[in-house]
Amino acid sequence: MGKKLHQQRRGKGSNVYTKLPGTFDIRVSYPTPSQSDKSGEIVEFINHTGHTAPLMKLLYEDMNEGYLLAPEGVKTGDRIHVTGQNIFTLGSVVRLGDIPEGVPIFNIESRPGDGGKMVRSAGASAFVSAHLGSVTTVQLPSKNTISLPNECRAQLGIVAGGGMVDQPIVKAGKNHYRMRAINRTWPTIRGVKMNPVDHPFGGKQHHKGKSSMTSRNAPPGRKVGHIAARRVGRKKR
Repeated sequence: MGKKLHQQRRGKGSNVYTKLPGTFDIRVSYPTPSQSDKSGEIVEFINHTGHTAPLMKLLYEDMNEGYLLAPEGVKTGDRIHVTGQNIFTLGSVVRLGDIPEGVPIFNIESRPGDGGKMVRSAGASAFVSAHLGSVTTVQLPSKNTISLPNECRAQLGIVAGGGMVDQPIVKAGKNHYRMRAINRTWPTIRGVKMNPVDHPFGGKQHHKGKSSMTSRNAPPGRKVGHIAARRVGRKKR
């Protein structure tokens, strides 16, 4: 009798694939634009499992609590402003249209009011490169540029925790505990390196041996590779 494939075993209940308790129980997001004229005091820093960067717990003036990504250089007791006014302090939330060029930012909204989606990993930062009418051009950490509406918001500064990858890992066991702490499945093994009973691409040939395209309605054991590909073959130039 065979066994379930690697991609079929998620949901079985083993500690390899289940979500660790308290991994994503904190929502890191800006207040809605209608509630943006507020400020809060940093009361605590949290080393959260689901994030590579530390989080800061804020107590707002209306006594509500919220969580944001912590930038480098802030401390307990500092005030963070989420306001339509131009208050340029570390960690404050400001509209992209009001941020001067060359200022480092992070936790950038992809559309106004979504709470922040881009540049959120530890040590990351982007820069405002240009303003053109109602659009702001932002240079991402990958050096690519993206144009966003001026109404999108971002935090000022650089995400804290940037030195987490400076120390060498040295041993695989250390990386095992590191990945488990952030709830990542590790190691990731290529299908062509597996046995035929473990993966459709497995076997001694060390290459796929069959087409990598599969149907959208394929069973879980075969739904690997290019799923419902739009086109096939080499792209003509």
